Amino acid sequence: MMGYLDKFDIVIGLEIHAELSTKTKVFCSCKNEFGAEPNSNTCPVCTGMPGALPVLNRYAVELAIKASLSFGCKISPYTVFERKNYFYPDLSKAYQISQLVYPLNVGGQIVLDSGKVVRLNRIHLEEDAGKLTHISKVVGTLVDYNRGGTPLIEIVTEPDISSADEAVEFLKKVREALMFEDIARCKMEEGGLRCDVNLSLKPKGSTEFGTRTEMKNLNSFKSVQRAIEFEAKRQAEILFEGGKIAQETRKWDDDKGKSLAMRSKEQAQDYRYFPDPDLLPIKISEENIENVRKEMVMLPSDRRKIYVEKLGLPEYDAKILTSSKYISDYFETCLKTFDSPKKISNWIMVDLLKLVKEGEEFVFPISEQDLACIIKMVEEKQINKTIGLQLMEKVIETGKEPLTLAKEMNLFVTISDEQILQLLEKLKAENEKVVADFKVSSEKVVGFIVGYVMKNTGGKANGTRVKELIKKVFD
Repeated sequence: MMGYLDKFDIVIGLEIHAELSTKTKVFCSCKNEFGAEPNSNTCPVCTGMPGALPVLNRYAVELAIKASLSFGCKISPYTVFERKNYFYPDLSKAYQISQLVYPLNVGGQIVLDSGKVVRLNRIHLEEDAGKLTHISKVVGTLVDYNRGGTPLIEIVTEPDISSADEAVEFLKKVREALMFEDIARCKMEEGGLRCDVNLSLKPKGSTEFGTRTEMKNLNSFKSVQRAIEFEAKRQAEILFEGGKIAQETRKWDDDKGKSLAMRSKEQAQDYRYFPDPDLLPIKISEENIENVRKEMVMLPSDRRKIYVEKLGLPEYDAKILTSSKYISDYFETCLKTFDSPKKISNWIMVDLLKLVKEGEEFVFPISEQDLACIIKMVEEKQINKTIGLQLMEKVIETGKEPLTLAKEMNLFVTISDEQILQLLEKLKAENEKVVADFKVSSEKVVGFIVGYVMKNTGGKANGTRVKELIKKVFD
């Protein structure tokens, strides 16, 4: 692959569609939900029946403004909805309400970890189409119009992306920002976040763009990565052998790992845009913008910076803790009870996250206050980590407060040095192999000895103190 590609620069622009987190559709009161019975969330407005009039969902506009503020866009004080006319089975109206001449937001940028800036061309508000389901050659294709009229924002980049890795990183940054601000749920497996990839190659160092192709509706990071790598290689091979790239729309087949031509693509398709006669232009004031700004939270990139620079956490911890707004908020609430960032981070990453399934929406089964209380007891050596984990399980099981349970379970009973020494002397007298192994390499048997003491004290001995006393007995 690199034999061809190292002679070319890859030029990528993305068009990202994100379904907004509204309860109802953008121009009617039908529910905006996934998984309902086909064609059950429809009405004369979202199916385009004659005489039906749309009414704009104000909250959808506010979410689009919030997206603009997240990415540093310029918000237009005057914006217009237009009809984008084309005929396709999943578009019951034969037109899509979108924005072209006066989009809601223009400009903006996202900075990648490398420091590279990817510019945004615009973010505009529009409605989604329905969904086609291909059953079989016998049954044919069925249409579900439930998704028709769902509010979308389309995020269009400039052609600033140069690799599959950059494209995936950009998408992940878009997704985390939209999810943190509750702008969109971004469930890619449900079509809540989809991506079109425009890709072309140009000779290394050239300023003139090549002919581009477009791959539609990629709905996973893996698909975006594989599709870009395949298409770049395909174009490089054609150009290297003296051929020409056809400007076309291509479909990515993830099972086969290749893209297939769907249709030729004109330089500019004639959608016959015109202002929607049923929707008035929108005027957005500075007061409107400030009201939205007040509802915004700190973005994950800013939180990561604080976690590393002010709280002293490693980059890895900061990245995990900001992988979702829920985890980040949970961590910060724990800190209000017990101010020990690294200890709390360890418990969340090592002991809590394993209790939930990856990729699912979740709520940790223990409150922030209860977890912080347990961590504090461990750090103040009232109990050890093993007992702390047992206590956490019991809190989850019963719902009782940690301090109450610790007293009921007699967990605060400490094991004296004398008791530990007695156990160590007993082990030394009864197990000559341990003594011999300790003389050869103490590090190899310390874990075994500590485990022996813990087993015989019900896990209540202080591990650090046990290690100190091991040296006294076995040395």
